[in-house]
Amino acid sequence: MHPYRGRIQLTGMELRPEQARAIAYLLLNLLSGTGIVFANKLVLSVLDFHFVYALTFVHSVVTMFGMGSFAAAGMFEVKVLRAWQVFPLAAAFVGYVVLWNLSLQLNPVGFYQLAKIAITPAIIAIEAVFYAKRPTRAELAAVAVLCVGVTLATVTDDQVTTNTSGLMAAVAAILCIAVYQIWAGAKQKELGAGSMQLMHQFQPHATGLLALMVVGVEPLGMPGAPHALGQGTILGYTYTPLAVAAILTTAVLGLLVSLSTFLVIGATSSVTFNVVGHLKTVIILAGGFVLFNEAMPPKKLAGVALGMGGIIWYSYLKMNGKPATSAKAAAASASDDAEAAEPLKGSKDADGMPAGILPKAASLTNGHAHARKPAA
Repeated sequence: MHPYRGRIQLTGMELRPEQARAIAYLLLNLLSGTGIVFANKLVLSVLDFHFVYALTFVHSVVTMFGMGSFAAAGMFEVKVLRAWQVFPLAAAFVGYVVLWNLSLQLNPVGFYQLAKIAITPAIIAIEAVFYAKRPTRAELAAVAVLCVGVTLATVTDDQVTTNTSGLMAAVAAILCIAVYQIWAGAKQKELGAGSMQLMHQFQPHATGLLALMVVGVEPLGMPGAPHALGQGTILGYTYTPLAVAAILTTAVLGLLVSLSTFLVIGATSSVTFNVVGHLKTVIILAGGFVLFNEAMPPKKLAGVALGMGGIIWYSYLKMNGKPATSAKAAAASASDDAEAAEPLKGSKDADGMPAGILPKAASLTNGHAHARKPAA
């Protein structure tokens, strides 16, 4: 057999097929995880589609059908769960996704992304108070550095300190997602379900809840109602080709984040998973500065750097305490999408899955990731 058969040669560097697939999965996760934040900001703030519940509903519908397609393709084994088992998780999921989208609408992209770093200390505080789970001194030191950095970056940003509603939305989102992450981790253990299996089962309930919220909260602009088809209503909004394309693009990006995270988990290590998560944070912060003209004075930049240093230190400590060959440690310690999820996709966590859903061990077979069945 020819020694180079089955390999890809790239500028003098040889890549095995599994390595090429892993790189492709990482690029897909990086592009979709960062792209969805900028696309959501474009829709909510630039194109003035201010209907957070409606936008989240569109994303939820696309994700629901996408998860069904992934299950039909054999990417994971369907695990049927009862409604009462997953409905509380669906409600928490809806709450955190809506709040994060509201935070993105009201706040600069940089602060929106920086606030995600504060999810880690929120989880530590909740677990310490309600579950008597105590972090190590080194972990506390890393979280202290993180908190100082986030505080410094926040108090030096006039766009944030003078925006009370934006701050309240960010704080509520942080608390909601922290509770969701803890519940999701507990549910996975309790039900013996992987992240994709759990998401597949609760997504229809989440979609139904969002539909009720759209009808009950959003200004629909129905004929015969006050302000029917008027400006500021969903039916009265001017759906230009650009607006429709942007809305659909964000929905597809959300689904791609979930898919690519699942594939990355099966093809790489926890170290890689964490590095990509931190890289997405840096790209999003830089994108807010470049694309949306957000100010980045020296003190704010120092706060961002300090916060990033704290979360990287904390991730390093968590990974060293668990097997390095599993991405579960990375997903547990990463702050976001859950790149998510990012909002509208659930991520999660370091931006891929809905944040806090800890991916079960995954294997890569014939280029496709398959969730392993939980151990008996």
